[in-house]
Amino acid sequence: MPTEKAKMLNGEPYDASDPELVAERERARKRTRQYNATDETAHERRNELLDELLGSTGTDPYVEPPFRCDYGDNIHVGEEFYANFDCVMLDVRRIEIGRNCLVGPGVHVYTATHPIGAAERAEGLESGEPVTVGDDVWIGGRAVIDPGVTVGDGAVIGSGAVVTEDVPDGVVVKGNPAEIVKELD
Repeated sequence: MPTEKAKMLNGEPYDASDPELVAERERARKRTRQYNATDETAHERRNELLDELLGSTGTDPYVEPPFRCDYGDNIHVGEEFYANFDCVMLDVRRIEIGRNCLVGPGVHVYTATHPIGAAERAEGLESGEPVTVGDDVWIGGRAVIDPGVTVGDGAVIGSGAVVTEDVPDGVVVKGNPAEIVKELD
């Protein structure tokens, strides 16, 4: 019988109150608390904490505190990754962010989701869908990326956009829900 963690990672409904998952979230909370308390000149310590928290990173990722996540080890970022203040990544499933990506302040990336029906939701199970962000992407401040979304290479997500559907390569999207407003060269 699969564990609740295995169900979570496979995108099946799972019980988030499972002791193993609670312990893993507590570990992530401890690491993010430590990270968020670092001095602005503690570059080596920040990189050590990100290495302990995240699933994988390119060289010298830069994340402005405060930063929040569920588990951390389901987050993978490429070379030259930069995230501004107040980013939240709910990583019950994999979040893959490519190289040369800029994440504006207050950006939220969600993989966690809940049943639509109230009766099912009351049962307390949740699930998730992975999020993938390509290379050379800029995500503007306060944008939200919903579960299951893929953002193509070179795309720009406008500030405040709510991305509910996949974004092709080389476009600018804005709005709620986000729509293509421009194609880039």
